[in-house]
Amino acid sequence: MLQDGPLRFGELRRTVGAISERMLILQLRELQTAGLVHREVYQQVPPKVEYSLTAFGRSLNDAMAPLGTWGEDNLERIEAIPFE
Repeated sequence: MLQDGPLRFGELRRTVGAISERMLILQLRELQTAGLVHREVYQQVPPKVEYSLTAFGRSLNDAMAPLGTWGEDNLERIEAIPFE
């Protein structure tokens, strides 16, 4: 989602879906601490905050994208795996 550009908190929450506001805040803070996400605060009224991927975050996204594609390509087979 952030690979397409910066998003505001509300946009992120709508995009992610089933997540509480508190949990999203905690996850964003962890991603910031890890250097994967940048939080930009604009000094305006009303307040505006945007989240975007850092260069480090984009590099992780580039590394994970093939895994996501593999998962999509093999979804039926993965779902058929019997777990005990």
